[in-house]
Amino acid sequence: MTNTDTTALPLTAGRWALDTNHSSVGFTVRHLGVSKVRGRFNRFETDVVIGETLAETSVTATIEVGSIDTANADRDAHVLSAEIVDVEARPTLTFRSTGIERDGEDFALHGDLTIGDVTKPVTLAVELGGLEPFADGVRHAGFEARGELRRSEFGIATGIPSAMLGDVIKIELDLQLLEPAAEGSPAA
Repeated sequence: MTNTDTTALPLTAGRWALDTNHSSVGFTVRHLGVSKVRGRFNRFETDVVIGETLAETSVTATIEVGSIDTANADRDAHVLSAEIVDVEARPTLTFRSTGIERDGEDFALHGDLTIGDVTKPVTLAVELGGLEPFADGVRHAGFEARGELRRSEFGIATGIPSAMLGDVIKIELDLQLLEPAAEGSPAA
């Protein structure tokens, strides 16, 4: 998808830094079709460059698969094993935006998700939660992003039936970003 949207964003143009203390990347997957297992990744990074328009804005994110945390160490070890994710072959998940569209008050963030040697398009529904100054004087922007992927499309846990481990994995991101210093300021 080529991004041609010239809609201006309510954010200062520039590279916005991730506030890791106020950000999280979580997921949900069905287990045995009767309950959900929730987890998160503890190590991730983003590169968010806000342009003057949506067409000039880009997002890249990398998640370290080995940082998975489902609140159960035995389960985490099993998920990382060759039977399910195979962290040796798939050490990272990488998202690179290909376009952003306004969707009412929210946004649709289109991009390519790469897990191991498989890349597939995904779309995240993004909500701008707000923009507020923090005690340090820097404005913080909060975003919620939601989407889903099918593990079968990425070759994950192909030997496990979807009745045991759901095929759809829901992704939930809560990100807080720090506004770049204005040009000409001492921090710029």
